[in-house]
Amino acid sequence: MNLSNHKINAIKTILLLLLVFSSPAFAHASAASLKGGFLSGFFHPISGLDHVIAMVAVGLWGAFLGKPAIWILPVVFPLVMAFGGALGVVGIPIPYIETGIALSGVILGLAVMFAVRPPIWIAAIIVGAFAIFHGYAHGAELPNATNPLVFSIGFVISTGLLHLAGIAIGELKRLNWGEWIVRGGGAIITVIGFGFLTHMISA
Repeated sequence: MNLSNHKINAIKTILLLLLVFSSPAFAHASAASLKGGFLSGFFHPISGLDHVIAMVAVGLWGAFLGKPAIWILPVVFPLVMAFGGALGVVGIPIPYIETGIALSGVILGLAVMFAVRPPIWIAAIIVGAFAIFHGYAHGAELPNATNPLVFSIGFVISTGLLHLAGIAIGELKRLNWGEWIVRGGGAIITVIGFGFLTHMISA
């Protein structure tokens, strides 16, 4: 498969997401690159409710499961998301991307709603599998970004903040009736996910 230099550079960028936080290039990014790169990347995950509910659900489930899941799941998601992003950059066809994103909200929401407590490796596999779909959607936008580097930083930071929001809500389980509040959040996520899923099926 022949790849353009732009795509090759974009793949390198997304696979090195964990390293770019200390990059001086970000500190000296121009206003134009922030507008067309960082801000575009930052708002990409939070501009779609289907992305938001899944990423919040990861944090919710991790907090609900407790240690070590509370930090393993939010780390697994962006790592595997980077791999999915690379697939999106290359343009390797993966069917039913939008369906997979909608299903992630349904399945992860149900896991929180019903207080599902699988072994940590199974939870990580489930989260990682759905991360591929979300990463692919981000990666497909990466070659069109003004600055792929800061675009990548943007959507990784945004994803992390959504995970942290889910963890913060999940910590309510420590309060009286807190567990039911958290499980209710899972129910809301499930309903929203079903809404996206049924809309796609009927479309």
